[in-house]
Amino acid sequence: MTNERLTIVDIDNEGRGVAKQNEKVFFVYNALPGETVEYKVLQKKKNVFFATATSIFNTSTDRVIPRCPTYGICGGCSMQHFNNEAQIKFKEDSFFKTLQHIGSVKPNKILEPIYLDFFEYRHKARLRAKYVPKKNKVLVGFNERLTHFLTDMNECSILPKKISLLLEPLKNLLINISIFNQIPQIEYASNQDRDIFVLRILDDLTNEDLKLLLAFEKDYEIEFWTQTKGPETVKPLFDEERINLNYNLKSFGLIFKFEPTGFIQINPFINEVLISKAVDLLNLNIKDVVLDFFCGLGNFSLPIAKKSESVIGFEGSQSLVDLANENALINNLKNVSFQYQNLFDLKNFDLTRFQKATKWLIDPPRDGAYDLLKSIDEKNSPSVIVYVSCNPATLARDANILVNEKKYTLEMSGILNMFPNTSHIESISKFVLNE
Repeated sequence: MTNERLTIVDIDNEGRGVAKQNEKVFFVYNALPGETVEYKVLQKKKNVFFATATSIFNTSTDRVIPRCPTYGICGGCSMQHFNNEAQIKFKEDSFFKTLQHIGSVKPNKILEPIYLDFFEYRHKARLRAKYVPKKNKVLVGFNERLTHFLTDMNECSILPKKISLLLEPLKNLLINISIFNQIPQIEYASNQDRDIFVLRILDDLTNEDLKLLLAFEKDYEIEFWTQTKGPETVKPLFDEERINLNYNLKSFGLIFKFEPTGFIQINPFINEVLISKAVDLLNLNIKDVVLDFFCGLGNFSLPIAKKSESVIGFEGSQSLVDLANENALINNLKNVSFQYQNLFDLKNFDLTRFQKATKWLIDPPRDGAYDLLKSIDEKNSPSVIVYVSCNPATLARDANILVNEKKYTLEMSGILNMFPNTSHIESISKFVLNE
């Protein structure tokens, strides 16, 4: 702790205040531009310091009181001290600056930012659990900021209220289980109808443990599943018939089977808006043949199939390919198929086989789609590419390839607030092939 003060002059891409003093650079959590702060150093690397503001002076008008009592300790959110409007403005500014600075590109049109509720949005989360002998209790939650310690938290405002209120009863339950120190992780997943806790267990549960878990299930209307080793061991603890877990896309009349430990969008509300926006930007007609890269379980593919001639989805996980094909069958969609393909290794992938494809949807992980976009040529170039990104830097790099090498125009681009109160930026962009 220090009584020294810093003047915050800027904000970085992680939502931290930036200050400079005597050739030292400070990145300060819980600080906003224009404020003067006292601070506590969390980490330092040569002349770069990572700190948190402990006292605020000349408070910014963009500041609000954080809703979570552990804000500033928990590493799960970094922007709860921003008001809603300031969060959106920060993300927009950061996003478009990244496109310009890294990709040397600028959209012809800026899409209106898409955002909904800022709290209780997270319907999937990986929580740590740990027995702490000094406190003689089990902690459940997220790591403290910039440490491996677990936050001692009793609520979490970005989780649904029901789940937030369960954190304390859950901790009380775990301390009474025989293997209280052999449960390192609890994965939460929900389809807004069924709430599931997958317990990662490293030892066998006793009969008394099972009685306690079953009583908790009934009292709080949740489901316990267990995982003993790899993903293939995930199963309901008490009722094998619960194995089928689905979520709905109401606006498209679709049902998706998913696994509680598999990949689905954390924010189901923004996800549905995002899908509708992507379909709208593709401007589909019944003659379109669409390729969906990094398709997952068919989140975009199936809605697109309802408005086009055919869709082929590509995914680097065979289990997701199998699940996507099953979802097509569940929804009686015969014009969509899925193939396994490592999209980061395209040596044996011949895109010319799909030259009839008129449009692409790309939704890659944080690494982006560099190799895929470099493989575009005159024989396989689609007329429209809609690119959903979770990393502005790799999108900017890839946009540079499309615009400056592959003869596309960045027609429009904008952000989606998929992860409110964090600095994470999701976006959607439309590229059109120049005639």
